[in-house]
Amino acid sequence: MDENSTIQINHVNVSTHKGTIKQPVDSVTLDSRGIQGDAHAGAWHRQVSLIAQKSLEVFYQQTGRRIHPGEFAENLTIEGMDLTRVNLLDRFVKAEVILEVTQLGKKCHGDDCAIFREVGKCAMPEEGVFTRVIQGGQLFPGDKLEYRPKSYRVMVITLSDRAAAGHYPDKSGPKIGQKVERHLTGLFPHVSVERMVISDDQGRLLNALQQAKKQAYDVVFTTGSTGIGSRDIGPETTRLLMDKEIPGIMEMVRMKYGRDKPAALLSRSVAGVMDHTLVYALPGSSRAVGEYLEVILPTLHHSLMMVHDLDVH
Repeated sequence: MDENSTIQINHVNVSTHKGTIKQPVDSVTLDSRGIQGDAHAGAWHRQVSLIAQKSLEVFYQQTGRRIHPGEFAENLTIEGMDLTRVNLLDRFVKAEVILEVTQLGKKCHGDDCAIFREVGKCAMPEEGVFTRVIQGGQLFPGDKLEYRPKSYRVMVITLSDRAAAGHYPDKSGPKIGQKVERHLTGLFPHVSVERMVISDDQGRLLNALQQAKKQAYDVVFTTGSTGIGSRDIGPETTRLLMDKEIPGIMEMVRMKYGRDKPAALLSRSVAGVMDHTLVYALPGSSRAVGEYLEVILPTLHHSLMMVHDLDVH
């Protein structure tokens, strides 16, 4: 879907009790819990729901049952976009209001849904979109929201005195970048990978990691400086900025390869989280990073969702 598309709000709808039809109102006020006065407001991820006017029209064509705004329990009835093409963590923005996509569709309530009881079908499970409020404000019928797809940003930092000095080419950094980009573009439409090469210097690494955290990169990989030599500073430096460590990933890699390659047990590689940024400190060997990524990449999508408090089980 194109970046910076816009949708128009045709109706804003609220209900005071869950499981009931929402009614159109003249405006709504959003805060950190969702829409004030709406039954679905709360400290959870499905605060504000959206469905497209086109979905209501198609439903009528398929069933002969005309659907009025709010009957699918949606808060915002919109037009101008196929909502089935949005992705988790995409955003809809109007001035100060920011809504972030947290769930695509939902489990059908079956007989607990009035529309389903009547015609045996409902559009919300397949075509509804649920969001949480990142920034509040007011919304009115006729308002336009800018669609901003989530762009996943990856930083790869090669730690090597000799590569930084130009004595030999960096091989592990490009390999990580290519493999991660290929993997993520199979999951998300917007992915970018940046790389840098620096010396085995704690101050320079700290600065690079702090900048990546400040600029909200989604994933950072370092490669090199994970051994036990006097210049190896990668893991301990990375740990200084971690809010949480993810020990199982690296334990699995060392266990998987250490039996046949005892030198693999000397790697001090770590994985963890800096705010909403995943960070992995990998060895400098091109072969080794391939082995580590075999374990890391299958966990990456779930990890990215978890750091944003989304449960995608």
